[in-house]
Amino acid sequence: MKPDLLIARAGAMTDELALAPADSVRGLVPNRLKPVATAPTVCGYCSTGCSLDAHLGPDGSALNLSPSLNYPVNQGMACPKGWEALAPLDAPDRCTTPLLRQADGSFKPISWEEAIQVFVDRFRAIHTKHGGQALSFLSTGQIVTEEMALLGVLGKFGMGMVDVDSNTRQCMATAHVAYKQSFGYDAPPFTYSDFEESDVLIFVGANPAIAHPIMWQRVMQNRRKPKVVVVDPRKTETALSSDLHLAILPKSDLVLLYGLARRLIEKGALAREFVEAHTTGFDLFAHFVSDYKIHEVSTLTGVPMEAIEELVDLIASGKRVSFWWTMGVNQGHQSTRTAQALINLALMTGNIGRPGTGANSITGQCNAMGSRIYGNATSLVGGYDFGNAAHREHVARILGISTAAIPERPSRAYDEILDLIAAGEIKGLWVVATDPAHSWIDQERIGSLREHLDFLVVQDMYATTATARMADLILPAAGWGEKDGVFINSERRLGLTQKVRRAPGQALSDFAIFRLVGEAWGCGDWLRRWSSPQAAFRIMQELSRGRPSDISGIGSYQELARAGGIQWPWPEAMRGKEPESERRLFEDGRFFTPDGRARFLFDPPQPMPERPNCDYPYLLNTGRGSSAQWHTGSRTNKSEVLVKLAPRELFVEVNPRDASDLGLAQNDRVQIRSRRGRLVARVQITATIQHGQLFLPMHWKEVNQLTFPAFDPHSRQPSFKACAVAIDLLRD
Repeated sequence: MKPDLLIARAGAMTDELALAPADSVRGLVPNRLKPVATAPTVCGYCSTGCSLDAHLGPDGSALNLSPSLNYPVNQGMACPKGWEALAPLDAPDRCTTPLLRQADGSFKPISWEEAIQVFVDRFRAIHTKHGGQALSFLSTGQIVTEEMALLGVLGKFGMGMVDVDSNTRQCMATAHVAYKQSFGYDAPPFTYSDFEESDVLIFVGANPAIAHPIMWQRVMQNRRKPKVVVVDPRKTETALSSDLHLAILPKSDLVLLYGLARRLIEKGALAREFVEAHTTGFDLFAHFVSDYKIHEVSTLTGVPMEAIEELVDLIASGKRVSFWWTMGVNQGHQSTRTAQALINLALMTGNIGRPGTGANSITGQCNAMGSRIYGNATSLVGGYDFGNAAHREHVARILGISTAAIPERPSRAYDEILDLIAAGEIKGLWVVATDPAHSWIDQERIGSLREHLDFLVVQDMYATTATARMADLILPAAGWGEKDGVFINSERRLGLTQKVRRAPGQALSDFAIFRLVGEAWGCGDWLRRWSSPQAAFRIMQELSRGRPSDISGIGSYQELARAGGIQWPWPEAMRGKEPESERRLFEDGRFFTPDGRARFLFDPPQPMPERPNCDYPYLLNTGRGSSAQWHTGSRTNKSEVLVKLAPRELFVEVNPRDASDLGLAQNDRVQIRSRRGRLVARVQITATIQHGQLFLPMHWKEVNQLTFPAFDPHSRQPSFKACAVAIDLLRD
């Protein structure tokens, strides 16, 4: 196909009925030229998966948003980011045309024909000289699942890339691995009604009041008068609302959780019948935790024995106990075993598969679950195993490609890909909808890696991100609200996000861009089945058939919209049936392991890789700073409303005792130093942070100049939450 015709078709894919919802839901909008009421669309920020009603003007373009009243996730609620979700689409720094770096360092606008030709020529030259292993992409958890699947299939099977990954590695790799090892599949067991059904909710390293406000509202709707427990070094907004806060020493979670297990065993608070019938490895685990005596646990964690005993009693007496975690667990040097220590507690007490129970990982990004199943990095697309020959043959048959095109091992992880760049083994990099120069741990290293690349392509809504400023070629992408597709939220719910605005200028959907690259690369024959997001969804359904995450029974996008989303699994046998609004896994006690039993997994705790000393005496923690801020701020900073709701400049929380010792006053300017970098922040004196610790919000680029590059050995997820720093007063 001629490039100009192909690009015209891609543009048509993006602009056809551009301002109306997805094709199969367009009955709601009979004519794009007539006034219309609303089009429901799932929010593109966090993993909660709220539905928003886009209110469409006479031309079919969204004028504003409000939360959908009857959607089972948010039930008419929305956080500030949801209300303001359209604002980033109107930002003046939107990238509207492909940009190519010139010899003098400036960017020149070019046509799509030239952009695709340059992309393919430069990547093809690297491939010819060094092989497909010299090419890689780093993707995201914030594009629709159909796009993730297409990119993964194109990159690995079409272009021969061996090692690829996404920024889901920064937030959800731990949960993926922990569930897969313990349950046999990456399978979060819960549904949001469990927030309302528990009589004891235990949040470990999680601050849903800020990070997932609508989930927290579901907790507030619990009529069982539940006890809320928070395990966190910092007295977070969630901890302030809790019944019991265990102000643990950073990264001592594993010791605490093993100590809890020992005390529960001693008290006989076990679901013995469940353990014997549905698990394996408990006796070894019980022997292992027998060494974790409560007084030693108290010393190692900084938690008073009385508080530990109170938590033990709550778990032992609770009828419906749920364990919840997020980045405070996932972003640690032993994160997988910490997540599995929570899973172990749920298993040994029988708190799984019933209302109000579960070992429940709260996902980060809107579509990190889609990335985990369909991203084609750690797992073969559809949740299959790269190392299984039968799986490779099955996937190849469905996709209509040669089995030889599928690698026999999963991709290396994000940090290992960066190591390959540093070693000169990866020469071409394609960065899609993420900003590693801002968000990756030990940020200084990203800048130094740029010189090892022959060609860097960045595909984004904005040409102003830190990574885009380093690129050789920038491809302008449509954002949320400018394309159709499916997100998968924390509770496994597939929700439809719809096109309610036209992308500006020449910007195209990521799906259309991937097809352009694939056609120009020579993959056109088998890519023709991937003609649209809806067609890609049908391929995903076929890939899912018979898998734990089976979605083959979903009839259409229209069915998703009408049903208020559908949680996987929803197999072919359920086609046409009315789905329950909320469903959980493992009600029958059967897991996805070969013998149907869940596994008890554990390892001894290891000390933090970088601990404070006399030169760097403080321990730095990082986390979300405001519900009005999202990750790097590349979108939320475009909203005047959200900017007003969030802190205007970088701040550091300092304990009053430390402030007194250092002679610091409120709003003083200070320099914070680690062995890797330094930054300037304003002092906020507060007792919410413990003595000897500091807290910085993650949203500012400077923060990752400090963080220490430690990685969990199982998930390769980075430990953003603990490093040694010093703090100095700056004199004006």
